Amino acid sequence: MLGFGIIIPNLAYYAKDIGASPTEISILISIYSGMHLIFAPLWGRLSDKHGRKPAILLGLLGNAIALVGFGISTDYIWLSLTRSAAGIASAAVIPTVMAYVADVTTSEERGRGMGLMGAAMGLGFILGPAIGGVMGRHDIPFFVAGALSLLTFIFVLMTLPESLQKKTASEHTWVSPRELYSKTSIKSPLTPLFLIAFFSAFSFAGLEATFPLFIKNTWQYGQKELGYMFMIMGVIVVPLQGGLLGRLINTFGERKIIIAGMLLNVLGMVLLVNAFSFLTLTIYLTITGIGYQLIRPTNTSWISKQTHIGQGTAIGIMDAFLSLGRVLGPILSGWLYDRTLHPPIFKNFFSITHLDGLYGNGAFSYVVLAYILLIAAGFLYFPLRHVEQKT
Repeated sequence: MLGFGIIIPNLAYYAKDIGASPTEISILISIYSGMHLIFAPLWGRLSDKHGRKPAILLGLLGNAIALVGFGISTDYIWLSLTRSAAGIASAAVIPTVMAYVADVTTSEERGRGMGLMGAAMGLGFILGPAIGGVMGRHDIPFFVAGALSLLTFIFVLMTLPESLQKKTASEHTWVSPRELYSKTSIKSPLTPLFLIAFFSAFSFAGLEATFPLFIKNTWQYGQKELGYMFMIMGVIVVPLQGGLLGRLINTFGERKIIIAGMLLNVLGMVLLVNAFSFLTLTIYLTITGIGYQLIRPTNTSWISKQTHIGQGTAIGIMDAFLSLGRVLGPILSGWLYDRTLHPPIFKNFFSITHLDGLYGNGAFSYVVLAYILLIAAGFLYFPLRHVEQKT
């Protein structure tokens, strides 16, 4: 995640240097998530069958090669191809690591374990964007991130023991690839939790896709300022996930934490529309980030406690829903950003609704994303209570 954090302040700017439009940049981000959507359940199933370590190793090595390929790309087609390869490879890593945590923790320890994983990921967001923001050139961070992925591959190869026990693997019901994408996910009693993954990722990924362009267009901030914003957000989120989340889950339960996270996410995005300085931008972005980072590890912990098809498979399916959100969110956000930046499609709407302040800077997309997430929270409130009663 350190490598992932390093490229965050640079991906949009690097693609823009090559000539990509805001919509094309959003599509580029969505391609990465689209590969997660397709391959995360398959990687999860393979890790349930053949072990966690092989999946992690293959993912890290493939990711290293893809990142270097992205850094040497000179046109949009090659950017798309290498970003797709990175998506396929990274789909093997994070869900499998989450399944690894589920393997080595008890039900009571699960929330804390997932919180610590979230904190470790957040730590990458503290250091990564700050490092990436001061590198000067937009291509260098991809080489650095690729080298970090390769070093992690070596570390895993030499030190990480296999967590999946044969007797544990034999306890799970195996599902076919067809079932992974149909019956298992759509008709599963865990579908409300899968939908939480989708809608939370949909809104936050939509924000991530256009936020660098939004602050550039409105305040002339670049990758350096963006890196500082993510660093400050990480400083607040990491202690919350690593030190408090497990206790919060054990005290209030997963459902209340997830609903609170969704409401914080909505609040932060709405407030971003009214930001007027670097400080307010950072505060509102942090509120949004806290909300999102409460949801993901809590949701993963809840799913891992309830699944009967294997930790890797269930978490892989969750990651597929999450990835679908990361595909569609940036596409909608990028399209709305383009339209509000280049009228006239929303001109009358802004006048009628007295939202003229949003006209021309792209912030309207955050209002739309916030409303979608709020509606989703309302619709999923009672289904989540039903899941909670079965826990």
